[in-house]
Amino acid sequence: MASVNKVIIVGNLGRDPEIRYMPSGDAIANIAVATSYKSKDKNTGEQKELTEWHRISFFGRLAEIVGQYLKKGSSVYVEGRLQTRKYTDKDGVEKYATDIIAENMQMLGGRQGMGGDAGGMDDGGGYDAPQQSRPAPQRQAPPPAPAARPAQRPAPNFSDMDDDIPF
Repeated sequence: MASVNKVIIVGNLGRDPEIRYMPSGDAIANIAVATSYKSKDKNTGEQKELTEWHRISFFGRLAEIVGQYLKKGSSVYVEGRLQTRKYTDKDGVEKYATDIIAENMQMLGGRQGMGGDAGGMDDGGGYDAPQQSRPAPQRQAPPPAPAARPAQRPAPNFSDMDDDIPF
């Protein structure tokens, strides 16, 4: 049976990211993101806002980007997966914690406080697995203006279409 473990969080950082480095030199960043939910109290009809806190972990280059560009109050979109871990607290009691392991991150809002150069954020500030450099897009001349009355085209014949379309 197929299964899906996917989480999408859009919220604000509650504190500055915590950055650590493993012995191999790989970065690990941990953030706490607040999301809110508005509901109406059934008894009083009063509007309530409930806040949830989410622990999110980033690894490798994504962790370095989080440490460099995010700060307390930053708005962020994160895609990832849930992972539950077991640990023993200082009193010897075994506990479980469920965290989000980030796989993709998009910074939301303005670029205030990030300095002059956007640091490679010309694609909108989204980050996921490292990408190979892409050639700059070539600008083309605009297409020539259409003739006053374009020639009529015959109706398409759909019977000769390739059946290997994946959707």
